Amino acid sequence: MRAVLAGTVIAEADDAETVLIEGNHYFPPSALRAGELIESPTPYTCPWKGAAQYYSLVLDGRTHHDLAWAYPTPYPSAIEKVGRDFSGYLAFDPSVRVGP
Repeated sequence: MRAVLAGTVIAEADDAETVLIEGNHYFPPSALRAGELIESPTPYTCPWKGAAQYYSLVLDGRTHHDLAWAYPTPYPSAIEKVGRDFSGYLAFDPSVRVGP
């Protein structure tokens, strides 16, 4: 599975390493291949997953604001519902092409 932005692979992992939640592929943090993530102050709390951390991605000198997000400490009930611990896994904005 790859996440591609402007022709650059920014994340890549085996399908078995990603977690599909509500149509979004969540990549393990080690899957990041290009760019630099910068924590964003944008707040969001999902009613069933918990508090999200948004990230901006700096790629080729350009900052893409709030392009990715993760749940650093999802609710235990969310991990149970998903069937796998997805703490810190990254999902990407729809402007990022995600697929094989």
